[in-house]
Amino acid sequence: MSGIEQRAGRPAPGLRRITLPVLFASVVVVTIDISMTSTALPAIAQGLGVAPATTIWIVNIYYLAVVAGLLPSAAMGEIFGHERVFTAGLAIFAAGALIAGLADSLEMLIAGRAVLGIGAAATSATTPALIRALYPPDRMGRGLGLYAMIVGVSITAGPTATSAILAAADWPWLFLQAAATSAVATVICHRTLPAVERSARAFDGIAAALCAAMFSCLLFAIAGAAHLGAGPALAALGAAAVLAVALRRREAGRPAPLLAADLFKAPLFALSSATAIVAFSVQGLSFVVLPFLLHYELGFSQVQTGLLIMPWPAALVVMSVIAPRLSERVPPGLLGGFGLAVLGAGLALLSTIEPGAGPVDIGWRLVICGIGFGFFQSPNMLAIMSSAPRERSGGAGGILATSRLLGQSVGAAAVALCLAVSPERGVHVALWLGVGAALVGACVSLTRLIPAVRRA
Repeated sequence: MSGIEQRAGRPAPGLRRITLPVLFASVVVVTIDISMTSTALPAIAQGLGVAPATTIWIVNIYYLAVVAGLLPSAAMGEIFGHERVFTAGLAIFAAGALIAGLADSLEMLIAGRAVLGIGAAATSATTPALIRALYPPDRMGRGLGLYAMIVGVSITAGPTATSAILAAADWPWLFLQAAATSAVATVICHRTLPAVERSARAFDGIAAALCAAMFSCLLFAIAGAAHLGAGPALAALGAAAVLAVALRRREAGRPAPLLAADLFKAPLFALSSATAIVAFSVQGLSFVVLPFLLHYELGFSQVQTGLLIMPWPAALVVMSVIAPRLSERVPPGLLGGFGLAVLGAGLALLSTIEPGAGPVDIGWRLVICGIGFGFFQSPNMLAIMSSAPRERSGGAGGILATSRLLGQSVGAAAVALCLAVSPERGVHVALWLGVGAALVGACVSLTRLIPAVRRA
């Protein structure tokens, strides 16, 4: 046996106790970055002396870099080793955060965010595959449940963490602390992450470029629909369609295509991915619209708004313990359908809040939302990862991360569109749009219970 094959197993329990905390700590640093940066845009604009509207590119360039790099990174993980790509991604993330933290101009900050996004793509695409390698098959659901909880909590904790850092330091420390943390994690991961079985196929750089350009155009079309109007959005969507055709032809007949189209032949994988896109669009919509609801309509301060959102991730923490155990006995289609219906009910209740409502009135509604999303998230992750062959864990992880990012982007764009069309009622229109999307996601999830789908 080769050295790689000998190491391509799960680490000893003692090593796992070191590896898993570092792996999940890295996930926190990477995931919390985007919500922290979005919250800090006014402070960044003031610090750099630029118009607040121009700082949107700090967020947009990050999303474009991440979505462009996800599936190529997943393919590189299968070929060169998920542990290598994850560690390299952390190092790139640290470099990008350092550039951003030292930036003295908007252009330099945007460049740092682009580098940072490439690193985030590499870590996000390979994390599910590493969890699959680190956990025994009968406990993989619990590992993915913990990952789901960490992602959800990190996203929602961003505004509160940003408020805490900005209360004690200037905005560059948002990035400098991330650079230091991810640099330390890079060293530890390099020494402790176990090697994972690799594919013998060659990496197709042309397919990777086509894939990256296609998803960049698609994301630009989604974001541009609200900010730039129909013309640029449709042009970008047309370019994405042309690139998709070119990518499809490039990879025709290949057993492991970069876009992982082979995995969508399994109905359970395809429906689970579709459910993820819809569910994360509801999550993305919710986390963008909640600050508008709490700050502008209900009159809470920015710090209070961050704290008031915390019941959602707190409920998600509890569900991260319950849902993975339930998924061992209850089909993910049923858990996801029930959870998204509960999430829709929570958003409907949020739309009934009136000025003068106290923290308790807001908190119990957000707890319902967190419980509903918790029923969906980790069982759906398990369904996606377990319905793919082990040697295609990288492709499945890439689709999982891409589904989350696309969904969140659609949700954020939907809020922007609602606010642009109806500034006075846009918040409530967006909430009810989230209710409708949650119910659609519930129906999609429940179709996984059809016997023919479960047998396929």
